[in-house]
Amino acid sequence: MRDLDAELDELTIPDLRDRLTGGRLTAEELAETYRDRIRRLDPQLGAVLAEDPTAIAQAQASDRRRATGRDRGPLDGIPVLIKDNIDAIGLPGTAGSRALLSSSPPTDSDVVRRLRHAGAVLLGSANLSEWANFRSERSTSGWSAVCGQTANPHVLDHNPSGSSSGSAAAVAAAFAQVTLGTETDGSITSPAGACGIVGLKPTLGRLSGTGIVPISGAQDTVGPLARTVHDVAITLGVLAEFEPETAELPGVRIGVWRLAGADHETDRVVEEAVTTLAAAGAEPVEVVLPYQPELGAAEWQAMISEFQPALERYLRTRPGAPRTLSEIIAFNAADPVELSLFGQDIFERALAAAPLSDPRYRTSRRSAASLGRRCLDETFKAYELDVILTPTNIPAWRTIYAAGDKDVLSSSSPAAVSGYPNISVPAGFAGPLPIGVSLIGQHNADPRLLALAEAIESALAARRPPRFLSSLPD
Repeated sequence: MRDLDAELDELTIPDLRDRLTGGRLTAEELAETYRDRIRRLDPQLGAVLAEDPTAIAQAQASDRRRATGRDRGPLDGIPVLIKDNIDAIGLPGTAGSRALLSSSPPTDSDVVRRLRHAGAVLLGSANLSEWANFRSERSTSGWSAVCGQTANPHVLDHNPSGSSSGSAAAVAAAFAQVTLGTETDGSITSPAGACGIVGLKPTLGRLSGTGIVPISGAQDTVGPLARTVHDVAITLGVLAEFEPETAELPGVRIGVWRLAGADHETDRVVEEAVTTLAAAGAEPVEVVLPYQPELGAAEWQAMISEFQPALERYLRTRPGAPRTLSEIIAFNAADPVELSLFGQDIFERALAAAPLSDPRYRTSRRSAASLGRRCLDETFKAYELDVILTPTNIPAWRTIYAAGDKDVLSSSSPAAVSGYPNISVPAGFAGPLPIGVSLIGQHNADPRLLALAEAIESALAARRPPRFLSSLPD
């Protein structure tokens, strides 16, 4: 088991499948190895919010299916963690909030149902930025009142970014083969970049959002994170029922949206990545995406109105949970932990926001959606692009609660607001801290984007396992 533990970082789903089908590994042994690794290493990382007590039984069932010729395909026996805002029977589903601890999901979310049908082994749930980072503008990514602070596995006193913080940190630390996160704007891609792994926000609607704690039905998306693009592609292919594609870089036109000036190390990594891709035969094209300030303003006004009704619809599915946003605000005010580090100003603003029937809301959402699509469609068309490349993140910052988050890039917004697919892949490092590049594809072109991302990942060859440094070296 110890030998397998030492290999986990490098093993892919196809590697594991070869061993499982060849009789050199059982799903039970694999699940036990991952579970033991979590128990040994997670106390310093804080990435796993809850273990699924049925994980070993799930793995044993996978082994029985395989022994009797009933294997369910690429994910059968593969260990997975899910973000704890995704409903699964037997897991807390708290969104990081103590207000939901008295309740538990009575049914599986659609995406968990698909995981179970595919034979995946659900190891447990991952920590997250509480309420998916939609409680306060002064919040700290990776912190929840239920589980505390998730650390960045590369440098433990630095931030993993959010809000799928635990999902990204866990897969980087090899606590699962694949994790699921959710994104409204940057919550998969940003922690993937900061933790040095691959994270995909698929096209909006590619995977069902039913049974997931919401922010905005117009943007919320569930997606996979893994150590390789290939594992992400296999996972999405199974869950969304499509066949992964392949691609080569020669002749591929890559729009380079640099967002330069936020951080010199990020600028350097992007420049080196562009140089490497050009040497591999790609054709970089400098672009600037239009409409950014207007897009951001319209997005925020729409989301602040969408949150309360979406959340209250979800809460009605949770027996024993608060029923309204007002009740959650009151719970937080009375709780000794919830407001100990930052407030709930976004909740309070959402309570007073324009209702969905208000023309101001409808104008904001129409404007956001239109600007998001136009800024991408017009750029793809004008430059005849296959993909748009942009930095995912600046190097992770030290976690200091009084200071809040420091991430200043907004590269995720065009894809998030338009509903187009966006994937972050490792591109380089600033010292020991990872920097990723995001690759934005056209609407519903997820298979093509994944194929290009795998080719770009191969050319950059930038990922390396985390070292669990306690702090930055002098």
